[in-house]
Formats: sequence, structure tokens, C-alpha cells
Amino acid sequence: MHLQASKLVINLVEEAKVVPPAESLVFGQTKTDHMLVVHYDPVNGWSTPEIKPYGPLTIDPASSCLQYCPNIFEGMKAYIGPDGEARLFRPQRNMERFARSAARLALPKFDQEALLTLIKRLVLVDKRWIPTKSGYSLYIRPTLIGTHTGLGPHYSDTATLFVILTPSGPYFTNGLQPISLLGISETVRAWPGGTGAHKLGLNYAPSFLPQMEATAKGYDQILWLLEIDCQDGEKGKKDFRITEVGAMNIFLVVQRDDGDLDLITPSLDGTILPGVTRASTLALADAHTRGDIVLPNIPATVKIHTYEKPLTMSLLSSLSSQGKALEFFGVGTAAIVAPINKIGWEGEDVVFPENPYDETRSSTIGRAMFEMITNIQTGRTQFEDWGVVCE
Repeated sequence: MHLQASKLVINLVEEAKVVPPAESLVFGQTKTDHMLVVHYDPVNGWSTPEIKPYGPLTIDPASSCLQYCPNIFEGMKAYIGPDGEARLFRPQRNMERFARSAARLALPKFDQEALLTLIKRLVLVDKRWIPTKSGYSLYIRPTLIGTHTGLGPHYSDTATLFVILTPSGPYFTNGLQPISLLGISETVRAWPGGTGAHKLGLNYAPSFLPQMEATAKGYDQILWLLEIDCQDGEKGKKDFRITEVGAMNIFLVVQRDDGDLDLITPSLDGTILPGVTRASTLALADAHTRGDIVLPNIPATVKIHTYEKPLTMSLLSSLSSQGKALEFFGVGTAAIVAPINKIGWEGEDVVFPENPYDETRSSTIGRAMFEMITNIQTGRTQFEDWGVVCE
């Protein structure tokens, strides 16, 4: 049987929990009253979807998700706007990526529209948990795990799909204050031909130890680098291609000689996750340049030329030393925008302008993107069909 939203069963908690003050929320720690659960087996297909009280799952110890990691997830957010409506931000893109990730691990197929409908229903059931404080939201975590119980490295023909909700504050407690990065090439997050383009649980666990090492050296996050042959043709010389920062996509803003700006992000070469915020940043920059919108505090006369192409440490260091590298920032669902002030690399720091996100200074591309995206997410600004009301 196909996944059918019309079959949804809702079982509410007997006693609802108290919603804590927004100021006390830590990203991902507080859970709402309910969750969505649906199971799959090859004989019966998808079971009846159920919204039920939040609680533990029952998993066989031999389940493939515990043994071989066929686990995928998505990251989404719900917001409350001035009109009191609950909104999702470009959720169809999350459903499409979720489906691609499932296909990559040979997990069961599902109806994307049905799942999105079920997520909207879950958000509405727990709507009271959506924080109204600026910078806060309800984080949504759809997850699909393989539950085949026989040992042996093969695909799982049974699965459990569940969605949990967690009201959250800013991902970084310092908000838009810049973070520092440690460039790492000895350990990689993704590699050509690997699974970096998909949102798989197995992509994240190997990053925990390098992150601990970066923190011990005084840096906030990791800049993941891949060693490549130097592009200048000098035999035996190596360069390092920039992929992602922590679990975020990366953008570089470069000052052009004609007064315009270049906005560069690494191309989707299989090592880069196709982030929703990444795609949105590129689209908004292009819309500003066409004159369809004006980004907050960015003059309409300033054109932003977008590029998806390889970025290397040698290029970044060169642009920084020339004073042309104006901004370097990460983007992602959790943080939206994370400005970067320095990168530790080969015993030195590649430094960017000090705190360009200071509100007392003129706006930057990163701050403009943060303001525009959050305005769309909360329904304060309309742009195409990006803000989807939960109905």
C-alpha cells in the first residue's frame, strides 16, 4: 500500500507538557508532545500513519539501522508569522532530497506529497510549541531507518519513517557573531563518488572526533578540505578544495573591480549537500541582480554575480591577502547564516574583515540573506511560493 495521508490516525497525549520559555531552549533538546510514525514492509507496504504521543521506538537489536546504517533524515523548520499562521520554508525541496537519500540507500519509496501533508498535520497538532520570539522556530526532523532484522550487509526491505519536532533557539548561541574554522584535510566528510550529496546519518558521525580536536585548538567549526593537484600545472604541487563548513554549505563574497560583487559557492560535484538555504541564497542574489527584489540594505545598483565553481585554499588565501575577500559565511537550515572571521590553516589564520555583521555597520550579503530569508520564513515578505502555510 502507498503512503496515504488520508488514513492518518491521531492519538493525542492525555496530559500536555508545559511549553518552556523560548529563552531556555537549546537547539534540538526539547521535544514536543507528539510524533508521526509509519512502518513499511514488502508485503503490506506502508502502514496506517499515526500521530501519537512522543516516546521511544521499539527496535530489534539486529535491525539493519543499528548494524549497517541505512538511516536518512531531513532538517526543516516551522515558523509563526504576524498573521498567526504556521509556515514551512520550501518544504517540497526537503521532500525531494529525502526521496533521493532514500533511493541512494535502497530504502522504500514513499509519496512525497503524502508525507508533506502528514508533516503539516503534525505541525498543526503541536502548533502551540512554535516559538514566536525572533530567531526561534520549530525544528522538524523527518527520519527513515531500515529495520530488516537479519544480519548481513544487504538492503533493508522493511523500514520505519518517523517525524519528531523540537522548538529551538539560534543554532549558535552567539547569533550572527562570527565563528572561526580549522581547515582539515587529513579527515574528510565526503569524497568523490561517496554519499556527500545525500543527507545520511553515516555522513555525520565521522566528523565528531575532528570537531573535538578543532574545539580543543580554539576553533568553532571545521572547514572540510579535499587534496587535489595544483591547478597551475606545477608537477607534484598540491592544493586543497573547499567543500563544506561543519554541516553547512559555504559562500565567498569577492569585491570586483567594477564595484559589483561576486558570490561564489562550491559546485554540486557529489561531495556537496544540495542545501535548501544554499539554493535560496543563490536565487535571492540573482533576483536582486535582475531587479525583482532589493536585498535589505544592499543598494539596487550593486549587482551580485553568482557562481557555482570550485573554491581552493590557495585562491581564498590570495583573495584575502589582496583585500578582495569581503565575506566568508556558511548557510544551512539550522543556523541560516553563520559568518566566518578566520580559518586556521598550515599554522596561520586566513582572516576576513572583523565582524561585518555588526548592526552598527552597513549591511553585508550574509546579513541581507539572513534578514530576507527569515522574513520569508515568517510570512513578513512574500517571494514566489517559498512560504507554505500548514493547512
